[in-house]
Amino acid sequence: MKAAALLLAGSLALASCASDDDSSSSSSSSSGAAAGGDGPSIGIAYDTGGRGDKSFNDSAYAGVEAAIADVGGEVTELSPNADGSNRADLLTQLADQGANPVIAVGFAFADALAEVAPNYPDTQFAIIDQSVADLGLDNATGLLFAANEGSYLGGVAAALKSTTGHIGFIGGVETSLIQEFQAGYEAGARAVKPDIIIDSQYISPAGDFSGFSDPARGKIVAQGIYGNGADIIYAAAGGSGTGVFQAAAASSKRAIGVDSDQYQTVGDPALQPVIMTSVLKRVDNAVQTFITDFTNDEVQGGSDVVNDLSTEGVGLATSGGQIDDIADQIDEYKQKIIDGDITVPTTP
Repeated sequence: MKAAALLLAGSLALASCASDDDSSSSSSSSSGAAAGGDGPSIGIAYDTGGRGDKSFNDSAYAGVEAAIADVGGEVTELSPNADGSNRADLLTQLADQGANPVIAVGFAFADALAEVAPNYPDTQFAIIDQSVADLGLDNATGLLFAANEGSYLGGVAAALKSTTGHIGFIGGVETSLIQEFQAGYEAGARAVKPDIIIDSQYISPAGDFSGFSDPARGKIVAQGIYGNGADIIYAAAGGSGTGVFQAAAASSKRAIGVDSDQYQTVGDPALQPVIMTSVLKRVDNAVQTFITDFTNDEVQGGSDVVNDLSTEGVGLATSGGQIDDIADQIDEYKQKIIDGDITVPTTP
């Protein structure tokens, strides 16, 4: 079902497309399943890289499309400019055009949401990976994920499958959110092999979001880690993960994807064999549920919705069969986390 949803998202054609040279944003809309424009008019503002990153943004779009298939409606899409300085403009544009609800993909929209949402009290907003509990916004919902829990299982898998006792982690941007991925991954790996070597690096520093959309730099960083002896790298780097996969293929090593089942979405059959698994963050499910709840007048603004292992909001992909032989061991660790026997750290 995960694969089908993501493949559907990648295959649907855009009905129209426009660009604004001043803001470097792009917009498009596609009609939903319901005839006559029934259903909500959904607005979605993407994170850096926009739709087509085969990861975070694409998963959000898959959730929108799945919701439209169920409740009808249409979607308008916008992407930020190169430096992300027009995020508030994107949210304003969507709200002015009558989109309701409006979904901001990524924590980088936090300041923009706090600025824009109070101006549109009748519009419901959602933001992925950012709590709204302390923002005082009655018309916004935070869609959160226990990324550390899913990443813990990724670390377990990496340690069990590594033949060198040396693995790596590459984060797109050094932020507290991506450090949660790192913390969980390192903890899971060390739970299996306490003496395992882990190289953890970031493509760009805090404040520079280019690290999520630079496959060339991702490949260079990965080449260095593989060259130092790692045989598996977990890439929590958005669109830059493609470069990590390319480095893995060139080095005859393996990698772990993130957010989406990247074995299914990578788009290059030659890279599929190197993707051992992906740490899933079910952005698609969270977005679909939010839109469905909005349609049914069940959204409670001003609060957060946390998706974790207990709700299947995070987990590991099994496409390609490379972790089938360790499934029982992974399930044991998963259940210990759900039962509270293991507390997964959120900082490295």
